[in-house]
Amino acid sequence: MTRIELAKETRTEAVASIKRYFEEGLREPIGDLQAGLLLDFVVEEIGPAIYNRAIADSQARMLLRVSDLNGELFADEFPYWVRRDSKLKARR
Repeated sequence: MTRIELAKETRTEAVASIKRYFEEGLREPIGDLQAGLLLDFVVEEIGPAIYNRAIADSQARMLLRVSDLNGELFADEFPYWVRRDSKLKARR
């Protein structure tokens, strides 16, 4: 798996969120550098576990959808004569 990269805007928001958590939740202010380093650690260390779980959940959902393709998309073959004959019987 490749390294998880955050978009610049996402990273900026995440750093701000970490700083706010430390200031409001722990009453211990931290700077941008410390918050960025913590974010890097979390993304590198815990990110793959979250990513793998998301892939497993997505795969399970896709398999559920694919397993019922016949029920969802099945089309009767050669229906013309069957429909025509049933219409003729209904007219009698």
